Amino acid sequence: MSVLHNLTLSKALNLLKKGEITAVNLTEHYLIKIQNSEKLNAFCLKSSDVAISKAEYCDKIMKSEKRGKLCGIPIAIKDIFCTENQKTQAASKILQGFVPEYESTVTAKLWNENAIMLGKLNMDEFAMGSSNETSIYGPAVNPWKSKNSDDDLTPGGSSGGSAAAVAADLCIASMGTDTGGSIRQPASFNGVVGLKPTYGRCSRWGIIAFASSLDQAGPITKTVRDSAILLNIISGHDKRDSTSAKKLVPDFEAFLDDDIRGKKIGIPKEYQLNDTPEEITKLWGNGITLLKEAGAEIINISLPHTQYSLPAYYVLAPAEASSNLARYDGVRYGYRAPLESDDGINELYKMTRSEGFGDEVKRRIMIGTYVLSAGFYEAYYQKALKVRSLIEEDFNAVFSSGIDVILTPTTPTPAFPLNSKIRENPVEMYLNDIFTVPVNLAGLPAISIPTGLSKNNLPLGLQLIGPKWNEQEILNVAFRLEKEANFNYNPISWWEDK
Repeated sequence: MSVLHNLTLSKALNLLKKGEITAVNLTEHYLIKIQNSEKLNAFCLKSSDVAISKAEYCDKIMKSEKRGKLCGIPIAIKDIFCTENQKTQAASKILQGFVPEYESTVTAKLWNENAIMLGKLNMDEFAMGSSNETSIYGPAVNPWKSKNSDDDLTPGGSSGGSAAAVAADLCIASMGTDTGGSIRQPASFNGVVGLKPTYGRCSRWGIIAFASSLDQAGPITKTVRDSAILLNIISGHDKRDSTSAKKLVPDFEAFLDDDIRGKKIGIPKEYQLNDTPEEITKLWGNGITLLKEAGAEIINISLPHTQYSLPAYYVLAPAEASSNLARYDGVRYGYRAPLESDDGINELYKMTRSEGFGDEVKRRIMIGTYVLSAGFYEAYYQKALKVRSLIEEDFNAVFSSGIDVILTPTTPTPAFPLNSKIRENPVEMYLNDIFTVPVNLAGLPAISIPTGLSKNNLPLGLQLIGPKWNEQEILNVAFRLEKEANFNYNPISWWEDK
């Protein structure tokens, strides 16, 4: 059915409400597309029977008062969200066979509104990576192709499968997590919208932890309006999560009026790097022009401690990871290494963790343990915390001066070929997060919107950053930028088995 092709969430809701399509029709449509798109390796778990059963229930209640706000909408979930009675592995061997008996708060909110889960999505192991190449399932593949090469491209990371699935139209929307850009960078690489809410806006309960002071759940969608709709659903205080804020949740969709006249848009000079490709600089300039023509005021700003963001992040995030991942020991759940009868408990720990964790996870555990160890705690970890405070103060000063939103590129490059960076130089891979990491360190909301194509016809995104608890501001500016940029490109379906 052509009406089902490349549906947005808001349009699907309208069609379902009018009775022009059914939840079963819609769900079957996506399940077939998922089955025919295994080349992308976006899904690591398909919940077909559960999805059809839920769709049938949605059709029964579609006209009743039981109908939820997402009734009949098929979405997919990053493999880092615990889902009741469904395998959850965080793309790691060490969680092999783990089936939670509970549901994460974010996904529970979706199911309570009658959304339908199509399956779980591929990701970097424990969300550690920028290319989806550290996954035990193998890499997800970007549905876009460069016009000059047939090489498979990275979908970005760690929410690579989440972004690839939306871009390839394998689901209406998806859920990801963002620790240092893991929603926004894949969104940019795949030509979709990725929203990272304020830290504490959404509960982290039931999300497998990477770095607890940085992780935040968020939606990946086809449009800004769709992101606003989902943010309304997943936001709110959760007493089970001590970092979940007791903040009023506004109606984010209601703020989308695309009027940005008089809004002050900050352009940080520190994001103007000497080695930034010309096409990224041009994209940024075009975005500035579009917002200015829409009535916004463009103001040059300074975020002086931006240059220290990556070093601080790659001290703090591994430190928290080394603590969080200490619980995986082969005793209570997940993978357990086979041992000889006379091996002791220490050998069990050593072999299980050695065999169960991938190289990138091991690297970060070792870095984190090192910076937290006696003699290095003050030299590295404490200094990184101080730098983090300075970065947050930079943003606070800018927003206190009257700036409404900050505009930057999302990534320093378009999507790159798989296997081109991770083995040669992991540090080069880390540089992909250079524009996104500061936001996580400061706990701010940010969104990536596709606004143009590279010289090789690959999607490029711009990032909007706002003050804490002001997602409605960045969503509305993004709504207008989306309208003006008119990004209406889609990848050619080379991956489908017809």
